[in-house]
Amino acid sequence: MAEILLLPPVAFLLYLGLVSILSLVGRVLAGTEHPSSEAKTSAYASGEAAPAEIGVPGYRPYFLVALFFATLHLGVLVLATGGTSLVALIYLIGLMVSLLALILG
Repeated sequence: MAEILLLPPVAFLLYLGLVSILSLVGRVLAGTEHPSSEAKTSAYASGEAAPAEIGVPGYRPYFLVALFFATLHLGVLVLATGGTSLVALIYLIGLMVSLLALILG
């Protein structure tokens, strides 16, 4: 019996039935709709009023964070494979200085 349940078509039909039942239960639990004329024209903001100004920061903050984490992860990877030596200490100091420069901008 367990082998039959593991066949892909049978498992698909069982999951399809389970999803259908869960969807119907969810619709019953959701209750009835109360549409309003305001809901059609306003943006959803989790019950709060939408901000008046548009906030488009650009990609500069993203690239700073991405470069910070790329430098951090690659630096730690190089340190982990390099072993302990004076060169690794100098590399670590350089890594900390470059990360500090990224943080301060």
